[in-house]
Amino acid sequence: MYQTRRVTMALCGVILCGFCVGMLQKANLGVDPFTCFVTGIANLFSSTYSTFYLILTGSLLAVVLILRRHYIGIATIFNLLLTGVMADFMHGLLDTVIPHPGLMVRGCLMLAAIVFTCLAAALYFTADLGVSAYDALALIAAYKYQLLPFKYCRIITDSICVLVGLAFDVTLGIGTVITALFMGPLTQWFRVNLAEPLLTGGLRPAD
Repeated sequence: MYQTRRVTMALCGVILCGFCVGMLQKANLGVDPFTCFVTGIANLFSSTYSTFYLILTGSLLAVVLILRRHYIGIATIFNLLLTGVMADFMHGLLDTVIPHPGLMVRGCLMLAAIVFTCLAAALYFTADLGVSAYDALALIAAYKYQLLPFKYCRIITDSICVLVGLAFDVTLGIGTVITALFMGPLTQWFRVNLAEPLLTGGLRPAD
């Protein structure tokens, strides 16, 4: 039962994360760094996000398998196969339902996507069944090769992603800033007050 719960949480977290990427793309008020990178490369080749998410994440996964396979698990595979597809599905659905959203609707989409991304991350990380290939890069640099502390390795990888996105017409904005500043604390809140109690079999109230 415990293992089934972990797999279910990881799967739900990955699917929800993909939906949130599609919402952020539709809001067009800024996306997270890796989404920025993938979207930029997809723009370069006039292709879809899901196609290049699979290609780029698969390439990174091969690197991680060579350098530190410890970080690879079933959640990594869920991430590789589902995130891009779910993002394109949600973006397409929103294009059909609200083809030309106003600024207020876009703002609501952005805020909802950020909150649910934090919930998704809490489920995904609490399940502890592997990390995404992109997340593993900074972990490897920091803990295997001890190049710099993790936070600086992550800043470097995120900065490279943002620069690539900027080079290929990806919109950066308030969503990017909010993601950078608030995702960590909000993810931790969801992890302590929702994900961990779910994993252990019972919800507890927030402190």
